[in-house]
Amino acid sequence: MKLATLKNNTRDGQLVVVSRDLSKAVAVTNIANTMQQAIDDWATISPKLEAVYAQLNDGAVEGAVDFDEAHCESPLPRAYQWADGSAYVNHVELVRKARNAEMPETFWTDPLMYQGGSDAFIGPRDDIPVASEDFGIDFESEVAVITDDVPMGASPEQAESHIKLLMLVNDVSLRNLIPGELAKGFGFFSSKPSSAFSPVAVTPDELGDAWNGKKIHLPLTTHLNDELFGQPNCGVDMTFDFPTIVAHAAKTRPLSAGAIVGSGTISNYDRSAGSSCLAEKRMLEIIADGKPSTSFMQFGDKVRIEMFDEEGNTIFGSIDQTVVEYKGA
Repeated sequence: MKLATLKNNTRDGQLVVVSRDLSKAVAVTNIANTMQQAIDDWATISPKLEAVYAQLNDGAVEGAVDFDEAHCESPLPRAYQWADGSAYVNHVELVRKARNAEMPETFWTDPLMYQGGSDAFIGPRDDIPVASEDFGIDFESEVAVITDDVPMGASPEQAESHIKLLMLVNDVSLRNLIPGELAKGFGFFSSKPSSAFSPVAVTPDELGDAWNGKKIHLPLTTHLNDELFGQPNCGVDMTFDFPTIVAHAAKTRPLSAGAIVGSGTISNYDRSAGSSCLAEKRMLEIIADGKPSTSFMQFGDKVRIEMFDEEGNTIFGSIDQTVVEYKGA
């Protein structure tokens, strides 16, 4: 099943069911008005949404309209929880290597995670507003899951059953603000502005054999200014799978329905697949040449993030954004 949220001048938008080929959509106000309402009572509501989805794919739904990704909010325009992991430890290792820092062995056994701002996500086709190019503007191409209620202390095996939807992420980072924040010993805040998620969130069964309950075994494709930047495989070199990082997020507190848990930047040891963020490419340049030759994003730069199935069909639609100067409210 594929679901999206259309803009309608309210904070939480209008939930719609989207056809498998992303061509049609239909509002389901008689079932649920918003994505959060659906996920709050997923066991009851999802079968009703699935029935509509089947009819929509058969062309048997009245009131269906053409689906336009440009009209989408992020599937959850705001969420009770947005926790982003760093499941690809080779990426962390690379960043530390570039600055001649040793990586603690515990990084391979205990997931890294930060709690991001979740009250104001931006839409997948919305501009990325940033006050200054000096902040070191970067994209991070990732995958995320949406859970229903996860009890505190859930095991990875238990956490797997609570993963209900998947989507893509652009976890925008302001790299030049990060060192100062981390030096305070209290984590990210200003260096992590609003994130954006794919137009469509999908149930795991939509991925077929590419989803094994733990990882997505497909490449994640990123274009920067219409040039291919990277397409590393999400199922390769993922040190901590999704059930593991969801369980980590719920280690000492429950997760409420609608919690979003991210994978962190997709990264493969095989660098021929390219990268999923500018920071990684710059680190590789530092290691090879002693200095970076790739700049961070400037105003007017565009990033597009999407995932294709084995037949070349887009699964989630695309995150397609332009960096613009923020000039105040």
